[in-house]
Amino acid sequence: MKQSVWYWLGSTAVVTLSLNAWGDSKPIHQNLLDKHKPEKISEHVYVIQGPTGYPNKENQGFMNNPGFIVTDKEVAVIDPGSSSAIGRAVLAHIRKVTDKPITQVFTTHVHGDHWLGNQAFKEENPDVKFFAHPTMIEEATNGAAAEWISTMDTMTEKATAGTEAIIPTEVLANGQEIKVGDLTLKAHIIEGKVHSATDVMYEVVGEKVLFTGDNINNKRIIRMDDGSFVGSIKAAEHALTLDVDKVVPGHGPTGSKNTLTYYRDYLSKVYSSVKEMRNEMEAHEMKPKIAEKLADYKDWQGL
Repeated sequence: MKQSVWYWLGSTAVVTLSLNAWGDSKPIHQNLLDKHKPEKISEHVYVIQGPTGYPNKENQGFMNNPGFIVTDKEVAVIDPGSSSAIGRAVLAHIRKVTDKPITQVFTTHVHGDHWLGNQAFKEENPDVKFFAHPTMIEEATNGAAAEWISTMDTMTEKATAGTEAIIPTEVLANGQEIKVGDLTLKAHIIEGKVHSATDVMYEVVGEKVLFTGDNINNKRIIRMDDGSFVGSIKAAEHALTLDVDKVVPGHGPTGSKNTLTYYRDYLSKVYSSVKEMRNEMEAHEMKPKIAEKLADYKDWQGL
């Protein structure tokens, strides 16, 4: 797994300072705190838009889209980022919006750039519940968590040092509905591999918001080493059936429902082109022909 993690995982200046809310001077991602403000995308849902680069020393690993949901009684968080310092910055942003207790944290998949920020929420509330796909929990427990901590530490030149893996314990099933105060979060799991074998998409019912994790991305091309084009297309098709009008991708800007169509069409063009040409051409021969078909995506990060 490590080779593929390194391959697919790259700027803004960041300074690691301490957050005074903790007496023992724990690090916080100051650039995230100063320059990446939460955007309110529905009545109760906020997103902190991350940059579309890859983990490095300068960005200290921040490159996903943490989200949080503020209800009448409590707060839920989705994908709080890749380190304890990032998680603390996300927490600090939440505390500028509300002082309601953070009771639930949801993980979209096993890749650590999305969930290693869990530590910050465990520090604030030891009773917080962490939810994920059963295979995510299994893989993280069996070595993926340690590997991701090591990978992020290396890629950021130890900017994420001190991060501990708080592995989710609450197992999700497809279609499961979880109450968050007066709102409902619904888990959508596609059978088999999508971006990985561990993916959950979260629909904020009534808010018409969908958090897709890396099943869907916007203006950002990601590696598929752990995933499936067929499964990813299936996930996009499923998401298109949902009553949502705001889509929060794993990477890239929040968009309309058209984000799902655009990403599905990218996947379909790549998959169908390779399937058509693979018996007659080598990879280097296929590449320019496929690139022609992807002209609409030429400005996407990673293409």
